Amino acid sequence: MQNSSVSPITLALASHLGRHWIWLLLRGLLAVMFGILAFRHPVAAGLSLALLWGAWALAEGVVLLITAWQARVSGRSVWPLVAMGILGVAAGGLTLLVPAATAAALLAVMAAWSMATGVLTMITAIRIRKEIEGEWLLGLSGLLSVVFGVAVLLNPTAGGITIVWLIASWAVLIGIVLIFFAVRMRGLARRIGEAK
Repeated sequence: MQNSSVSPITLALASHLGRHWIWLLLRGLLAVMFGILAFRHPVAAGLSLALLWGAWALAEGVVLLITAWQARVSGRSVWPLVAMGILGVAAGGLTLLVPAATAAALLAVMAAWSMATGVLTMITAIRIRKEIEGEWLLGLSGLLSVVFGVAVLLNPTAGGITIVWLIASWAVLIGIVLIFFAVRMRGLARRIGEAK
């Protein structure tokens, strides 16, 4: 018998997640293992991340080229799609062929982004200094972003390892959350099964 306070959609979702809780558990365990391995071997984890990015860029480039091929019939200009597709295929292919070289390039892009957003954050802090108190904290966060970007550009190996450690921390945290979620879904599925 179903609990009348729970909607049928919630029951169906919980039942589905409960039946497949082992996959949630596996994802959590894999995330934790990746995080631990990344802490122990940060350079190898950085290369793995570069390979994953390369595979994504290559796949996106192929999809863009297929989209451009299909859209050419409509008479619209498809050269931007073709250009982005070629760049994706080239960047992804290069990353997969020489992941160490492109990992450094990815860090350079991240450093440039960090510096640009840091400068914009400091400008924003200066512009709003009359409207809010504590704007210096916003400015400080922008300054720290710029310092991080410069540090990565000056020493990309140390910057890359630091980034890998941050990603490893995130992976372990997400993995633990997924493990707890899997256990809860298993218990919830049992309770729903008993209530039927």
